[in-house]
Amino acid sequence: MARLAVADRRKALVQAALRVIERDGVHEATTRAIVAEAGMPLASFHYAFRSRDELIRELIGTVVEGEGEAAAATLEAGRSIRESVRAGLQAYFDLLVADPNREQAMFELLHYALRNEELRDLPPSQYSTYWRTASSLLSAAETTTNIKWKLPIEQVAQLLVNFISGLTLAWLATRDGAAAARTMDFAADSIATLAEQSPAQSYNQPENPHEKKVEQ
Repeated sequence: MARLAVADRRKALVQAALRVIERDGVHEATTRAIVAEAGMPLASFHYAFRSRDELIRELIGTVVEGEGEAAAATLEAGRSIRESVRAGLQAYFDLLVADPNREQAMFELLHYALRNEELRDLPPSQYSTYWRTASSLLSAAETTTNIKWKLPIEQVAQLLVNFISGLTLAWLATRDGAAAARTMDFAADSIATLAEQSPAQSYNQPENPHEKKVEQ
């Protein structure tokens, strides 16, 4: 294999790790299995990552970033906030349907970490990544739809991520697209109730010379 820059090596190892977890499960995603999947010698791993756990954290960030980019691409001026949320959910769901093993791998990583004392900080870190991504999208939606959130945006993001987590797990279990569509409709309706239209820009009106000012 040609010599790679560290950034390219990291990217290749992350993608290899994801393929191994999708195909064989997280327990089989050893350092040796990952470098073999990437076509690299074992020593190459330690030039890119300090540990397997560091790689796993980057893997989670990479997957969530890709999902966020897909949702962000649906933001369009002129849409209502309900339409924008629904379109973003659909973009995520389309990714899920196209590659269900990827989200199954994310759930497996979460459950594995919950049972591993050395990785006890990974589940909250994983969800913090979800929340940050959702917050960024909701903030962008404020601009494209001219709304303000009634609650702190972090709280709205947590509610949205909770909807997505339930949607994902239910679809992976049942593969029921109609039920998923109803869930996305309900989620979009619910999130939209947490938004209010931004005040229209105020303009200074010319003073009416025939109107008497009231003395205070």
